[in-house]
Amino acid sequence: QWLVAESGGGLVQSGGSLKLSCGASGFNLDRSAIGWFRQDPGKPGKEREGVACIRGNDGTTYYADSAKGRFAISRDNAKNTVFFRMNDLKPEDTAVYYCAAGRYTTSPQGYKYWGQGTQVTVSS
Repeated sequence: QWLVAESGGGLVQSGGSLKLSCGASGFNLDRSAIGWFRQDPGKPGKEREGVACIRGNDGTTYYADSAKGRFAISRDNAKNTVFFRMNDLKPEDTAVYYCAAGRYTTSPQGYKYWGQGTQVTVSS
């Protein structure tokens, strides 16, 4: 059974940094892309946003415009973990952050296996 689980969320001041982790079990990271997504429960009309993904076979990365320059996705195959480093955080980055396993895309429809999410709150 393929499982992913996020950790590392929390409360941070504007301009601060956080590093999220996505631990995978039941499969190796070279078999699947991992995507990072976010969704703010306080904005129910807003869809889940794909912010970055990393391809399984070669580690190629892709970032949405909202993530370029501030966020970085990486992985440690030995730990079967994908990391998501977020710098210069802004209040508008506040959301529940999810990782998921699936196809190499930032569209949520491309992913089948989802974690439970981790809350990131950025105070102004």
